[in-house]
Amino acid sequence: MYFARKLKSKGRDRSSVLIVGAGPSGIGVATALKQAGVTDMQIVDAREIGASFLNWPRQMSLLTPSFHSNSFGLTDLNAIDPDTSPADYLRTQHPKGDQYAKYLRAVAVYHELPIRTGVRVHGLAKEGDHFIASTEKGDLKADVVVWATGQFFSPRDQAFPGAELALHSSKVNDWNELKGDEFTVIGGYESGLDAALNLVDLGKSVSLHSRGEPWSSDDPDPSRSISPRTFDRLREILQSSEKSKKLELFKNSDVHRIEESQGWWTLFDQDEIPSVSHTRPILANGFHSGLEPVHSLFAHDENNLPVFSEEADESTLTPGLFYSGPALVHRNSLFCFIYKFRARFGVVAREIASRLGKSEIDEKLSSYDKAGFINTDLDCCTNCECAIEPSDAAPEPKAFS
Repeated sequence: MYFARKLKSKGRDRSSVLIVGAGPSGIGVATALKQAGVTDMQIVDAREIGASFLNWPRQMSLLTPSFHSNSFGLTDLNAIDPDTSPADYLRTQHPKGDQYAKYLRAVAVYHELPIRTGVRVHGLAKEGDHFIASTEKGDLKADVVVWATGQFFSPRDQAFPGAELALHSSKVNDWNELKGDEFTVIGGYESGLDAALNLVDLGKSVSLHSRGEPWSSDDPDPSRSISPRTFDRLREILQSSEKSKKLELFKNSDVHRIEESQGWWTLFDQDEIPSVSHTRPILANGFHSGLEPVHSLFAHDENNLPVFSEEADESTLTPGLFYSGPALVHRNSLFCFIYKFRARFGVVAREIASRLGKSEIDEKLSSYDKAGFINTDLDCCTNCECAIEPSDAAPEPKAFS
């Protein structure tokens, strides 16, 4: 039995499939591959299983709710295979980061996945009919590679002049550890609002600067609007006479420069209008894709976004190199949540298993197909309006132009 913890490299350094990343996308694809009959694989991770989740701020939890409904044919939104449920395993609806990492480890152990942690892939090249992944512990060879690294360790912390003077939200272990009573947050989407709401809950005053006005967005795609959970948290604060005084939201305030003086920081927006923060600003502007080490092996569109084949999320430049994870985009549809990118696990696994000559693949992956893990309808989110209009408007904060 493979043990899903730090393993010493023994024996062969070549396998049919190499999966880079032991988060939900890497473990999810590996599980689908094994279901399809592919066992000659290895999964490597620079840190440990679920490392991104283990490094979340202590107060942070998954936005999508978990609920154990497998027995009714409805898979838990946060599950990475059709037969497990984080809600059932963890007994919680919105798992914290360390809890979700525990679930990922349990799935890896249950499926006996060959995972090696502490192995950082810093280069990938294709030579003839195989790939060579360069690591500090020696080269790894494989016929097929699935790049499944996450984004959390690739923060956009140098997005504009002086951005490095701010504290990126991904570097916070516990919001309660920050010293001070007044904070400035840059970024108005999920990570920015999560930072602001956590600080307000701790009795801090927060000024949040947002490039747009995402709390008023009615976009039906949950990847482009605020989640219901965040709306609930925001609504709770706005309805509190005490807490509502501690939150100011500045819409259309695109901070593009920060300067530091002795004891304070000055933020400048797109109109060069300054604002002052007496604590280190918190930067919550998101992450890079995590594909930087293999950037040259993928084609890119006019917006410099990686291009994936519609058939199986494969590089259009480098055959045999697949991608799984939150940077996946098809036809303007974002697959950035777990319940979205997992819908392609079976697609990738089916294609790889087919190339490796496995038999009865569709039958073996029937549970994945039934659970929605083999989604080939790439128009699924280009027209996702609900049949009925929302009955209530989003919460209206006191927003300043």
